Amino acid sequence: MNKQLTIRDHIAAAPHRSLFLAGALQGVLTLLWWMFDLAGRYGIAGSTTTWSIAPAWAHAFLMVYGFFPFFIFGFLFTTYPNWMNGDKVKPREYMTTCLLMVLGVVLFYVGLVTHKIIIIMGVEIMLAGWGVAVYVLFRILLLTPAEDKRHPRVTSVALLMGGLGMAAYLFWLVTEVPAVLDFTRHAGIWFFLLPIVLTVSHRMIPFFSSRVLENYEMVRPFWMLWLMLACIVAHGCLQWLEMSVYLWIVDFPLALCAFYLSYRWGFLRSFQVSLLAVLHISFAWLGVSMAMYGAQSLIYMLSGNILFGLAPLHALAIGYFAGMILAMASRVTLGHSGRPLELDRFTWLLFLGFQAAAVLRILADIAPAIASMLYVTAGLVWLVCFGLWAVKFAPIYWRSRVDAKPG
Repeated sequence: MNKQLTIRDHIAAAPHRSLFLAGALQGVLTLLWWMFDLAGRYGIAGSTTTWSIAPAWAHAFLMVYGFFPFFIFGFLFTTYPNWMNGDKVKPREYMTTCLLMVLGVVLFYVGLVTHKIIIIMGVEIMLAGWGVAVYVLFRILLLTPAEDKRHPRVTSVALLMGGLGMAAYLFWLVTEVPAVLDFTRHAGIWFFLLPIVLTVSHRMIPFFSSRVLENYEMVRPFWMLWLMLACIVAHGCLQWLEMSVYLWIVDFPLALCAFYLSYRWGFLRSFQVSLLAVLHISFAWLGVSMAMYGAQSLIYMLSGNILFGLAPLHALAIGYFAGMILAMASRVTLGHSGRPLELDRFTWLLFLGFQAAAVLRILADIAPAIASMLYVTAGLVWLVCFGLWAVKFAPIYWRSRVDAKPG
């Protein structure tokens, strides 16, 4: 009994512990479920399974709203007080967020194999947990007299948009209105995830680089951040309104800005330190994905052909989102557990495996003749690499710091 209490106390000792642990487990579960569905659908193993909602929309929701947010909330609960010298988030607040979202995800899975009404209940509970997190973070934002709140303002607005996107998904589950589903997809990517991950990148990558690279000039142009955010929102609106023919107008400037920042932030120099390099490599995917989006839009305008399919989306989601969040989570986990800020060879190889998964998934969209094989292979590589990452890092969350400090 005492051991269980000790484990519980360790998990509740810092905001990132419970939420990163839940994110690690959910990352494995959602990929296991998706691989099970793909294996049956393509006749690799078993047979096609009937779910209570379309598996593609379940997969999209679980990734955008049921996987990444655990890491995002764990990170922001930790950094908001540091960014603005505000009050620390209370254990009951971050544990309430975590428990509600975990319960909601569990009900979502149960509902997939039983009835859609259980999924609706699960999303409602997840939305309640999201609301608690937004309340806590906005309280810090509004009540802390910090001079510079530019980064947290952007991430706070993006969190509101993410909550709105989840609410739209809930509305779609009840009404099955296609337009609402379109909004929840585009809001999740373009109004929630990308603004947050870009803003965190803008703040943290040059900062981390300046701590480990000699004679480093920290470049953090806010005018470029505002331009990139405007392009992101414009892209989301154009896609939602089915005006993809004009996406290149905003995607090429966004790609150019991303490539410029990669260069100024020291992409090549970052390979001196592997824990820093994973951040820079992940960010480089932003420029690649937006260049692909822009080229696809321009070709579509000129010829009416869709060249890359969903390849740009997977370059963004797997290459940038998953890579950046796992890189940040690894850094936070090591630093806040008293371990050296060094990426060992095994974790570096796992990260390279994530890059291979992104490339394979992109090739699946470009080469339809062997798409099914590449889909499954990419999923297996992603699952194995993330599963091994979870096996390595998850136990840290229920153990004490190695330096015996609190937290």
